[in-house]
Amino acid sequence: MLLPNKLFSYNESVFPLFAPILSALREPKTPKELFFEVHNYNKDILIFIDALDCLYALNKITLDHEGRLVLC
Repeated sequence: MLLPNKLFSYNESVFPLFAPILSALREPKTPKELFFEVHNYNKDILIFIDALDCLYALNKITLDHEGRLVLC
């Protein structure tokens, strides 16, 4: 997980992706659909996956039985 520190600024961390991801999940989406919707904010797939991991750990998103991401 990429957190802000002396080497990485806030904008290079996973935190700026939280708001676009949560606002894009008004309806359930697959991870691929969600990535292409928010890729304007960050084009790095690894940081996107880290952001999803953080949001899942914070209990903000979950997967439904069809494998789509939904808000908790």
